[in-house]
Amino acid sequence: MTLLKKFEEVVATYRRHGWRLARVLMSEAALAEWGAAPGGAGSGLFEGVAPAASEVDALWFARPSQGGREAWELRLVAEPPYALFELFEPDEEEEEREDVRREMEARLREYAAPRGEAGRGAPSPSGPS
Repeated sequence: MTLLKKFEEVVATYRRHGWRLARVLMSEAALAEWGAAPGGAGSGLFEGVAPAASEVDALWFARPSQGGREAWELRLVAEPPYALFELFEPDEEEEEREDVRREMEARLREYAAPRGEAGRGAPSPSGPS
């Protein structure tokens, strides 16, 4: 299965569960595949969200939650499925939220690193909540 197909499947799954695609992180290989998609096939995949270069292939999703809170989930585009989840309070400053999201990305990179590089932790498979 191509990387773009994996991205497409994850986006479709989260969309079915009411999540909004917020950010796209793509490795060099994924960016190359996305840019080379015939007829711009990759252009509509991310609902107008421009991919950002990253060490890992991952997608950020967001959706409203109870009590005015906002749920964010960072999903690794790989097997086995792996995701990190955070719930933000309505009065939380955007700068604080962004700090938490950066920390989550660092944890995901550590998890996805080859075993010899970062001591990959125990898998915690997850899907959309």
